[in-house]
Amino acid sequence: MIPGVPTPLYSHAGRGDFRDVYEPAEDSFLLMDALEQDAQPLRVPGGGIGLWSGVSSGMEDLTVSCASRCTDVNPAAARCTAETASRNRVPLQSAGRASRAWAGGLRGREVTDRLLPLVGRLLSAAGLFYLVTIAENRPDDIQILGQQGLTGEPCLTTRAGNERLSILRFHRSPENTT
Repeated sequence: MIPGVPTPLYSHAGRGDFRDVYEPAEDSFLLMDALEQDAQPLRVPGGGIGLWSGVSSGMEDLTVSCASRCTDVNPAAARCTAETASRNRVPLQSAGRASRAWAGGLRGREVTDRLLPLVGRLLSAAGLFYLVTIAENRPDDIQILGQQGLTGEPCLTTRAGNERLSILRFHRSPENTT
């Protein structure tokens, strides 16, 4: 935890109107740790727009207040994120996107594999892209980002039960920042 950056309020996630929203778990907290570790680069004055895809409860993006827009295939998750932002007094524009897609499918990456081809076009020269993976997602197999001029590295890894969780961080390769 960064001193002075409290864990956002999220007790409504997984309850009441948000009972179908994924409650923060080990992957959420690992991502929060990665974002907190990079808090300074993420808080660049006039830093543009942060987009959060797959927001769930919204707790992670509020950790460093780096997102200004969010979306999720589950409209209830987008509404839950808006509620999380409101409870933590953080401005956020939330848009639920109804979709039949889910995180499963081949290698558990159905939704991710639809997003990855867009990252290189959306990421600014100084932008960072974070991806939560488990070993079954075969994160070493995510080569499309390298083909888009991005360089990636694991920034945090942990074991949660029988899962090996990793947070991958991607940025523009130095020769592709112009």
